[in-house]
Amino acid sequence: MFTGLVEALASVDKMESDGQGGMNCDLNWPHLADALMLGESIALNGVCLTVVSNQTDSCRFQIGPETLARTNLGQLRRGDQVNVERSLRVGDRLGGHIVQGHVDGLGRIEKREKGGVWETVWFSCPVDLAVSMIPKGSVAVDGISLTLVEVLEDRFSVALIPHTLANTTLGFKQVKDTVNLEVDLFGKYVAKYIQRVRS
Repeated sequence: MFTGLVEALASVDKMESDGQGGMNCDLNWPHLADALMLGESIALNGVCLTVVSNQTDSCRFQIGPETLARTNLGQLRRGDQVNVERSLRVGDRLGGHIVQGHVDGLGRIEKREKGGVWETVWFSCPVDLAVSMIPKGSVAVDGISLTLVEVLEDRFSVALIPHTLANTTLGFKQVKDTVNLEVDLFGKYVAKYIQRVRS
C-alpha cells in the first residue's frame, strides 16, 4: 500500500532480460538502497515491485511478463529516471490517497499547458478507466497522487504545482509519452457495483 507521494527520483542502471519473458531492473538509489530490506515493496512509477537484492547505492527488482505487458516499465532504458516510493507503514500520515501499486492501464500525455509556475496536463486514457474518475477525485499517474481537474469520456486533466514538476517524472515527460494509471480504489468499487446493478 502506498500514498502516491513520491519520495525521490532514481536512475535506471540496467534493464536486462531474465530469459523467461521477464526483466531484471537495477536501480541506482543513493543513500537509501542499502537501507531497504530484501522482500520490501517499492512503487516504481506506480508499480508495486519487490526488492530482490540491494547494495550501498543500488537495488534490483524482477519485472514479470504480466507487468511488462500492462505498464510502461518495459520501455525503461539505462539512465531513465523513475518515481520511487517505499510502502506505507502503519501509523504513517496518508498525505496523498490510497494507492495499491496495481496499474489499471496506460495513459498518454496529450497536451501540456503552462500557466505561470503551474502547468495543466491532459492525458488520454481508456474509456473504462475514465468511468471511475470524477473531478476533484484522485488518480495515480506514474505513482504520483494527483487531483483530477476535468474528466471527459476518454481523457482527463490535472494541475501540477512547481514541487511536482521539479521532483517527479512529470516535470520532464513529453507529449505522447506513456504513463501508468491507477484509478481511485473506491471509485473502482463504485463503478463495478453500478455496472452489476444495471446488468
